[in-house]
Amino acid sequence: MDNVPDSPNRTPVILGPGEGRSYRMGRISAVFKADGSETRSGYSISEWWLEPNTKGPGPHAHPEDDVFYVLEGTMSVLVGSEWTHAARGSFVLVPGGVTHDFENRGSERAGILNVSIPGGFEPHMPAIAEWFARHPPGDANA
Repeated sequence: MDNVPDSPNRTPVILGPGEGRSYRMGRISAVFKADGSETRSGYSISEWWLEPNTKGPGPHAHPEDDVFYVLEGTMSVLVGSEWTHAARGSFVLVPGGVTHDFENRGSERAGILNVSIPGGFEPHMPAIAEWFARHPPGDANA
């Protein structure tokens, strides 16, 4: 590996379980693992955890691709106009511009790893957390 240049402007990131920049949003929590200067704004990596029977952020679209990998439980994921029930180990790629959402319709806590490409998502998180404080997530099965 002699041909791999050193990257003096970046520092490795090593985090244990649950570590990172946390955002509590009632029955939803997000933990950002890397974004911004850590990835040269190339991507954002975060965990999203939803308590049982909890709606997610609501249908939305943005220019960035979203990659989801289910860490635990079963996450119901909307892609376009179709819902799928993604069990632990499932992978979902949502191209930029496609409407999507996720929620936990199950009786156990569910978590997904989210990679957003390109990065730059985390600066929106304080406003998103504030919005959820005013509009707590409802029941997914309501």
